[in-house]
Order: sequence, then C-alpha cells, then structure tokens
Amino acid sequence: MEHLKLLVLLYWRPGSAMSGILDRGSLLFASLLVAGVSLHPGLPFPFYLPLLALAAVYVPGLLLVGKISGNVHGSVSVIFSRDYSPLLTCTAMAFAAAGLPLLLLVRMLPLAWLLYVGMAALLYFAALMFFALRTVFGVGDAAAIVLVALSWIPLVGAASLWEPLQMLIGWIASPFFLLWAYWYLGRDLSNIGEGLRARQNFRRMLDAAALNPHDADAQVQLGNIYLQRRQVSEAVKRFQNALAIRADEIDAHFQLGRLDRKQGRLKEALSHFQVVMAQDQKHHQSEILRELGALYNEAKQYGDARTMLEAYRERRPYDPEGLYHLGIALETSGEKEKAREVYLQCVEAAQATPRYRRHETAEWSRKAQKRLS
Repeated sequence: MEHLKLLVLLYWRPGSAMSGILDRGSLLFASLLVAGVSLHPGLPFPFYLPLLALAAVYVPGLLLVGKISGNVHGSVSVIFSRDYSPLLTCTAMAFAAAGLPLLLLVRMLPLAWLLYVGMAALLYFAALMFFALRTVFGVGDAAAIVLVALSWIPLVGAASLWEPLQMLIGWIASPFFLLWAYWYLGRDLSNIGEGLRARQNFRRMLDAAALNPHDADAQVQLGNIYLQRRQVSEAVKRFQNALAIRADEIDAHFQLGRLDRKQGRLKEALSHFQVVMAQDQKHHQSEILRELGALYNEAKQYGDARTMLEAYRERRPYDPEGLYHLGIALETSGEKEKAREVYLQCVEAAQATPRYRRHETAEWSRKAQKRLS
C-alpha cells in the first residue's frame, strides 16, 4: 500500500514522491509496475522490453552522462554501486506513472489521438525524471534539465543497433538463460539493489536517532539530506527542530542563515550568523565569513563586507564564490581596478578547480566574466 501511495503522489507532489521512493521505495515493485504497464496486447514490442531498456540502457547511460558532465561525483564503479539502483527505482516509478494513464486511455480514444497522448506521456516522463535527478544526484535545476535533455542519447544509440540487440534480447529473455543467470549470478544480481538498501538503512537509522528528544545532530543530518534533495521546507523544519533541542546548535544556525540570506530575509540570516561567529569563526571551513560578507553586500554595508571577505580570502584564497563577493564589495566601494583583479582571480580559480567541482564553481566564473565585460 505504501508503494501505491508513492505512485499516486507522483501526480501532484513529484519532488516529495521521489524523496519517499528513495527512503521507502522498492526496486521489485517498481519493476513489476513497468512490466504491468507494458502488458497491453496492442503494443508492438514484448512486455519486458521497456524494463530492459531502462535497466540496461537508459539508467546506465544517464549515470555515464552525469559522470562525463561532472554532475555526478566518484569513479564509474562507485557511481554504479551507489546510484544505479536508486536511480533505476525512481526511473521505473516515473515510467509507470507516465504510462499508466496511456494504458487506461488506449481503449477509449481513437487511434489518431493516441499519438498525442503518447507524446504527452513522454513529456510527463521527462518532467518526472527532472525531479528524480534532482533527488538522487542532488543537482540544481539547470543541471537536471541538461541531464534530462541528454538522456535520449543512449536510447538513440541502442535504437541504431536494434537488429543485433533484438537477437541478443531474445536470447537473454529465454527461460534457459534466466535459469542459468539465477543459478550462477544470483548473488551478483542480488547486489543490484545494494545502493538503494544502503540509503534506506541510513535513513532509518537517522529516523530512529531523531526519536531521541535530546539528539539535535540527527535532526541536522536529516535537514542536510533534505537540502541535498532540494526539499527546502522539510530541511528548515529539521533545522528548527535541532534548535528546539539545543538553541546553540551551530550547524543548524549556519544552514538556516544561508537559507534566509538566499530568500532575502537578511535580518533573520544575520541573527543566525552571529550565533555561529560567537562560537567558531572557522566554522564550515571558514565559510561563515563568506556568508556574512555576501549578506553585508546585499545589505549595502560594503565596508563590513570587505572586512569579512578579505579575512576569508586569507584563509581560502582560491574559492571562486568568495572572490566574486569580494569583487562586488570592492567595485561598489569605488575600487574598480582592485575589483577587476579579484574578478580575474575568480575566473582563474574556477578554471583550476577539480573537474568534479566545476559545475559548482562555473556560476561564479560566469558572473565574474559578466562584471568584467
């Protein structure tokens, strides 16, 4: 019943549904749903083909595209063991949610309308994959859109090799091969879901720890998970729960301050940052100085911003975001030549960052180049 609720939730709260699928979903249930949606006798392909395409082509292709683009971190083996089963589960649920209305309407609509309904189902699947990628990879909106747009490449590649693949698929789907695979590869096949099980076990442990009314750290960790999944409102609740347990919880104040600053609540952000500064000015690798500097820039207190950001540059001279904010403080204070030097340093620092972090630093490089121009 819980899995069916998650399927229904995809239709009106897809972000929350994808998060729930990661925490409580089942790869077996999602796979059976895909097979069930593909069972209609009027379809021109065997019922197992969509699931096989998702599992063997679409999801592995997405993982490789994410790795090549720098949006997914880790070696190829680490990425597949960590993210394959979570992404496959979310993808299969998305496919089922998009295909179920089509299955229900196929007997009710004339043939001419089915093409348009099918196109709408594909667009809806793409929209659900946007939420799936944000949740599984923790990427931003722009990166998720790019990955969804590129996700057709593996399928086109597989379609171009359809003739030899069709023979291979028929052989793989034979009862003899399935029996052999179960007998000799059963243990390896059972490990396919290990990435999803690991995430779910970690979440269950955190939920159990969060039942302790005196454990603020568990609330902070849950808040960080929701932040990674782009569920800001849920993250805020967890951080506020942590402060209700321990009013001086430094990580909760830091994260709430960052969220308040991004949403324009500067007074509330400043109060959180002041608590952090009173406890540890090197918190979060001294990023508290950078956040305060950015806040002072937005409050047009450029002298205070410059003080904080220059102190931050002394500790972390190659952080593109800190350099960009310092350039803003200098430029608005009238020191345009110094600001230009700092913007150039920002661009150079962004180009020198490791490849797996470039999608994070590219934003500040683009903004600095815009100021330079």
